[in-house]
This record gives sequence, structure tokens and C-alpha cells, in this order.
Amino acid sequence: MTGDSRVHPSCRMYGINTIGRDCTILENVTLGYPSGRVMGEILASGRRAEDYPFRGVSIGDGAIVRPGTTIYCDVAVGNSFRTGHNALVRESTVIGDSVLVGTNVVIDGNCRIGSHVSIQSNAYIPTNTVLEDHVFLGPCCVLANDKYPVRVPYALKGPVIRRGASIGGNATLLPGVEIGEGAMVAAGALVTKDVPPWKLAIGCPAKIAELPETLRNLNRT
Repeated sequence: MTGDSRVHPSCRMYGINTIGRDCTILENVTLGYPSGRVMGEILASGRRAEDYPFRGVSIGDGAIVRPGTTIYCDVAVGNSFRTGHNALVRESTVIGDSVLVGTNVVIDGNCRIGSHVSIQSNAYIPTNTVLEDHVFLGPCCVLANDKYPVRVPYALKGPVIRRGASIGGNATLLPGVEIGEGAMVAAGALVTKDVPPWKLAIGCPAKIAELPETLRNLNRT
């Protein structure tokens, strides 16, 4: 950690963490929390989690991590990262530059998130999801990764949201769907199939419509 970063005394760190320049880590943040795999290693070693060496979190310059946020181990975050309160980022996730993870957002691990992405409050992002650059996720949207929850075996596959796509508040995306570049998903839509680039998905279940010409530009995130 560089000397010009500010870490609140209540911050709890596990593993080996790297924090860049000019970062602000606020009250009751947890960094490097052990994943299930790492916890198994710790238990087998007979050591305390606080004393066991493993890869924690890497955070770039200029981050603001607000109170109650938990970031698991094996997470790499770029520059200008911001969170709301009580955000959760699970293990093996890679996040680019200038990303906002809002209050109560859950990112459930093994996700790839690009740069200039805005994830609004209470959104849920499951394991094995991809968000490309300039993606916007509205509040309370839900992405799914299991077609047959706890009924039959299924390789978990979250949605792929391509560059510059926007997902409206309270929308639901089913496992494995691809939202094309620049596409928009309307608020409250239920997306059951792929959305082509620069199209609009609207309704429940969603139908594909033309995207108004005035909306055919990248998100300003």
C-alpha cells in the first residue's frame, strides 16, 4: 500500500493485498476474504486465517471503497474503482478501470467486468458472467446462470453483455443470453433469448424492437 492512501482502522484484511495510490478504504471494509478453496487450505494447515499467506485483492489507484464492502481473494481491480455501501465481490473476478459497483450489489465470482461500467444498487451478477466496456446495469436487475436450479446438472453460464449495452431497472436476464453491442433492455423486461446489437428488448417475455435513432450511441459511463 502506498503512503498516500487512507485505510480506516476498522478495515479487515486477509492474505496479501495490494492497494494503489490515493485510495480511500472506509469503515468495516473486508479485503481478501478467503474463498471456499482457500478456507480449506487454511483449515488443513491448522493456522489462523489472519496468518495464512495467500493472494488477496489488487486494487489500482484512486479507489473509494465505502463502508461494509467485502471483496474476496483473487480479485483484481483497475483504477478509479468505486463502491456503494455493503457491496460484495466474490473471488476470481477481474474488474477494469472506472467501474462503479453500487450499494448492495452482489458479484458472485469468476466474472469478467470491463472498464467504464456502472452497476447500480441491488443488482445481482452471478458466477461466470461477462460485462464488456461501457455497460450499464440498472437498479435491482437480476442476471441468472442456472437454467434448472438444483434439479439437473447444468454448467453455470451467466449472460454476456457486450460493449455499450444498457440493462434497465428490475430487468431479468436468463442464463447464457447475449446482449449485443449497444443494445438496450427495457425496465422490467424478461430476456429469454439473445438480443441483437443496437436493438431494444421490451416486455415479459421480451420481444425485439428497433432502437430509436437518438439512443444509438455508447453509454456515457
